[in-house]
Amino acid sequence: MEMEIVMARFNKILAVIDPAALEQKSLQRAILLAHKTGASITAFLTIYDFSYELTTMLSVDERETMRQAVVDDRTDWLESIIQPLCDGAISIDIKVVWHNRPFESILFEVVENNYDIIVKGTKQHDTLKSVIFTPTDWHLLRKSPVPVLLVKDHDWPEDGNIIAAVDAGTEDDEHQNLNVKMTHMALKFSELLNGHVHLVNSYPGTPVNIAIEIPEFDPVSYTEAVKKHHTDSMHAHAKQFPIDVNHLYIREGLPENVIPDVANEIDAELVIIGTVGRTGITAALIGNTAEHVIDKLDCDVLALKPDGFECPIKR
Repeated sequence: MEMEIVMARFNKILAVIDPAALEQKSLQRAILLAHKTGASITAFLTIYDFSYELTTMLSVDERETMRQAVVDDRTDWLESIIQPLCDGAISIDIKVVWHNRPFESILFEVVENNYDIIVKGTKQHDTLKSVIFTPTDWHLLRKSPVPVLLVKDHDWPEDGNIIAAVDAGTEDDEHQNLNVKMTHMALKFSELLNGHVHLVNSYPGTPVNIAIEIPEFDPVSYTEAVKKHHTDSMHAHAKQFPIDVNHLYIREGLPENVIPDVANEIDAELVIIGTVGRTGITAALIGNTAEHVIDKLDCDVLALKPDGFECPIKR
């Protein structure tokens, strides 16, 4: 019996503006989504001038006047960018915030005003022709309670391919629920973009140390058993949704290799992944598999948290 699909809703989009970019990729993606969904957009810019720290000899009023002048200047700049993009069919508001930690200001805005998704552009390295992720990107991936869409340079054509990178072999309830959430989201975007949903699952190879230390260990039988478990689990998961069985990919290897390989093969326009939101020393030492995957992808990435995740950033 097929599961009833509860589609995600996008009513409010927060498009993060990059003050150093000539082309605002986040705003372009947000406008495309708004045209498809009817959502409103807030173009959100965080600014901070560190010379402000050197004005302690000024009065409180003088400091506030200086700060407001910078905010007004950036607001006028943002209005000049948005005006040519407004066609009357969508609503775009402007919000410029003075804050020295951009990711905190973004998360405050999301939580306080109930946004449904954050859209943020990535930076392009001029010499290496690769994407550079900023500390703000990583903080948002780990701490945002709502989906984060990181925009690269890949187009979003009609009839394109969308990947949900599931962990079908897991027996953990949180990860299973996240698999369902990612698949729902992939179906939502396939509906919006008239695209095709693909599910990708990687599974580990035979541990070399076991094969060496235990002579009677049969690595071939072990690998076949692991593959069968992940294949059966993937098919059981996919049966809950209207997904073509030919669009299931179950491959041996690390997620950071398997997912980008499949994305390149089918020229995916969007990859949806789950993030567990590690913080502190654990994140610094271990890192996050999702982040390693994102580094290797050329297309847009949508990162989701498990249900019940709470933003660790509080005012």
